[in-house]
Parts: sequence; structure tokens; C-alpha cells
Amino acid sequence: MLFDPALSWAFLTALVAGVTRGFSGFGGALIYVPLVSAAFGPQVAAPSLLVIDTVLTLPFLVPALRACLWRQVAPLAVGAVVMVPLGVWVLKHLDPLLLRWSLAALSLGLLALLVSGWRHSGRQNLPTTLSVGAVAGFFGGAAQMSGPAVVAYWLGSGQPSALVRANLFGFFALVTLASGTTYIANGMMTAEVGRLVLLLGPAYAIGLYAGARAFRGASDRAYRIAAYWVIAAAALLSLPLFDVLLGR
Repeated sequence: MLFDPALSWAFLTALVAGVTRGFSGFGGALIYVPLVSAAFGPQVAAPSLLVIDTVLTLPFLVPALRACLWRQVAPLAVGAVVMVPLGVWVLKHLDPLLLRWSLAALSLGLLALLVSGWRHSGRQNLPTTLSVGAVAGFFGGAAQMSGPAVVAYWLGSGQPSALVRANLFGFFALVTLASGTTYIANGMMTAEVGRLVLLLGPAYAIGLYAGARAFRGASDRAYRIAAYWVIAAAALLSLPLFDVLLGR
């Protein structure tokens, strides 16, 4: 068959995920993993995104590492790295259909938290920061979704979008090392993952650079709203109820 609905769906998903990641510094996994999982399964979608995102965000990493605040990033990363192996275990052993429902619910729940305008009170003390990092690490290992918990924490303290975006690049760089190592140790970097990286990488790259260009001069309000709408659509469309669209 010349037209493959699943691959076409995944290609479009990678493009939109790249735009969102390039614009906001997060949200790519919330779009990519649930929707590509609908076509190829979470055990292939999550590792393929790790490879694609790691390679293609390297040009953005150096300037972001200079701009981020390491005193905010480091404690979150420590908490995350500890919990990544548990998240990877869940990804490897949990029923794919149950994991997909869980990912969609997580996406919608965290989106509701962000859209609500929630702000946490008090200082960012070490126990709280480590706990948020641990939650992020678990979901990062399970679905490359470490960003939302951290974004909710940082945006919830009223920090400007430019700083949050820079901090996220630094945070993801550290967590990616832990996730990648654990995926390799568990034999999850398969030939199917490699095939998907080659097929979807170009679409993600185009979206990533388009999103990064759009970010320049964007207001904090535009930064928030643009990602919210795309994430909401991705979470809803990733539900197993819509598998018929992919011919499954």
C-alpha cells in the first residue's frame, strides 16, 4: 500500500511536536509520545523521541546552558535521575493500551493545572524540589514526559517564560543521559526505533527550527496559550478511541 495512514499520522505528529518543542522548550513529548504510540506503541515511540530530540536540540543547548539557573535545575535533575529507571521499567512491562490511556490522562491533567493559572506558594525548598524532580523523572522514563511537572512548578512560581525555557533545556540534557542509558541497558533501542528515527527525524527538525524562530519576540501569554491548545488536541486524539483513524 502506497499510503500508510499510521506513518503519515506519525510524520505530521513529529512536525507539530517539533514546533511546540522549539517554541516553548517543552510539550514535544506530550504530543509525540501519545500520538505516535497510537500508531507504533509506547515502547517504540518513547525511545525514538529521545534519540530524535537529543540529536536535533544540540544547537539550542549551548546558549540555553549559559542562560539557565543551575541552582534551580540541579536539584530537580537529581530527583529525576533517581526515578528514571522505575519509569523505564513501567514502560517496558506495563500493558501498552493501559499505558496509552494513562499518558492521555496525564497530559490532560497537567494541562488543566497549567491552564488554571495555578501558582504554588512558598519558596522552592529542597524537599519539594527533589519531589517534583522525582515525579518528572518517573514520567520521563515511562514516556519522555518529564517536562510538564517541572513546567508547572516553575511557571507556578511566576517565573518568566524565557528563563523557564532555558532551564528546561538544561534539565532535559541531564535527564536524557539517564533515560538513554536505561533504555540501552533494557534493550529498548531496537531496529524499529532506528527506523522511526530516520523516518520522523526530518519532520521533527523542520518543526523544531520553525518553533524556535517563532519564539523570538513572543510574549509570555503567547508562549503559554500556543502550547496549551496543541497539547489538548494531542491528548484527546491519542485516546485509543480514535485508533480507527489509523486503520487499527
